[in-house]
Amino acid sequence: MTALRDETVGDLTGGDLPVAVPTYDRSALRAGIVHLGVGGFHRAHQAMYLDRLMTEGKALDWAICGVGVLPHDARMRDALMSQDGLYTLVLKHPDGTLEGRVIGSIVDFLLAPDDPEAVIEKMASPQIRIVSLTVTEGGYNVHPVTGEFDAQDPAVVADLAPGAVPATTFGLVTEALRRRRDRGVTPFTVASCDNIQGNGDVAHRMFTAFARLKDAELAGWIEANVPFPNSMVDRITPVTTDDDRAMVADRFGIDDAWPVVAEPFTQWVIEDRFADGRPPYEDVGAQLVDDVEPYELMKLRLLNSSHQALCYLGYLAGYRYAHEVCSDPAFVQFLRDYMAREGEPTMLPVPGIDLAAYQDTLIERFANPHVRDTLARLCAESSDRIPKWLVPVIRANLASGGEIHRSAAVVASWARYDEGVDEQGEPIEIVDRYADRLKAAAARNREDPLAFVRDEELFGDLASQPRFVEAYTAALDSLHALGARATVVKLAGA
Repeated sequence: MTALRDETVGDLTGGDLPVAVPTYDRSALRAGIVHLGVGGFHRAHQAMYLDRLMTEGKALDWAICGVGVLPHDARMRDALMSQDGLYTLVLKHPDGTLEGRVIGSIVDFLLAPDDPEAVIEKMASPQIRIVSLTVTEGGYNVHPVTGEFDAQDPAVVADLAPGAVPATTFGLVTEALRRRRDRGVTPFTVASCDNIQGNGDVAHRMFTAFARLKDAELAGWIEANVPFPNSMVDRITPVTTDDDRAMVADRFGIDDAWPVVAEPFTQWVIEDRFADGRPPYEDVGAQLVDDVEPYELMKLRLLNSSHQALCYLGYLAGYRYAHEVCSDPAFVQFLRDYMAREGEPTMLPVPGIDLAAYQDTLIERFANPHVRDTLARLCAESSDRIPKWLVPVIRANLASGGEIHRSAAVVASWARYDEGVDEQGEPIEIVDRYADRLKAAAARNREDPLAFVRDEELFGDLASQPRFVEAYTAALDSLHALGARATVVKLAGA
């Protein structure tokens, strides 16, 4: 087994499977992108696209400097920097084939809690032309009801204090932009790659709102000069496990501290709006478009919302992986009915996409037994997901007179899941920033069936909408009386 380093990457022949390695000269790479939030998805997606370009001899001045904003990001920094930024990406095909590649597009990693000045100066450098983000849905500090910037967040309050050393994403990026303005340097593009509808528009509003609280003149300059392109990103990327590390060691002969596993499918749709150039992403399969919204609605309301539709119900029914749920015909019919009859009617036409074929592909992707995407991962941080992905579907169908009973049942399954015990009497760990509040509301489900959805920060006025209340309470009653699978069978008409 070979430790992964620049000096060993040409000798990775110890496994029984071949692995592709960078054929370009990594010593010639120069960072043109700073990426905040280096996790599995970024490494399976954006970093992979750049590696493809570099393999073609392109974008050698667009390598990535990763940045960790939180103290726990030290683990990723230590893993990557011990390997010269290299890591193994393994694609798991439905037939069990493993496809390995060592990715070489990350050349540095800075940890903001250790040295915020180094992070700010890196972003302020003229060499950096894009600052990209995967900071999760909750990382944009959006108030869940008003949709405005939450200026009362304690970390934001600390960053806004006079003389404060920036610690948040907002503080770090805004200070870097201030320095570029003051030095006469072209601003970088801020490129969100998170699963949020209008992610660039959201980032634009949140960063300029922070800047306005800090320096109104700077906020005006950002408004006028800094692009925040929207994008849609897609690739199922489960959390790396020790079994994955062992698989990389056994099958590819690589000692990799933090490999990434993912499905073969990948998609990236980007609004073509950049301040100071960009890599030629279209040369390696990304779509550069004028309007991302139709594509992102497709992703959020079909893929992401379908993940929510299968995860709570599946977990309650005793399943633990997405592929197990999608081996159950009743669940598959439920998902297909949700997509075709509730999700799709709320969408815009999607240029160049056959939506029926796309929905078939989603079921095939969810059913891939080798990806082993855990339901626990899909159930996590629901308060950042359901309000952004599924509640808009419910609202649109309420307004149009469309069907809502499947979507309402998904919300009910979240409420039942947050009771904290599954149907086998086993405890459920609720992973959510509002976990205590959600569990307290869910504990009242039986005595007060609307307790969970009266949380206006998450659901607005849904608890006062008669059609939603009828569908939601019927589903919650069925979950308590019959269980999750019987409820799905009933809803699917199976």
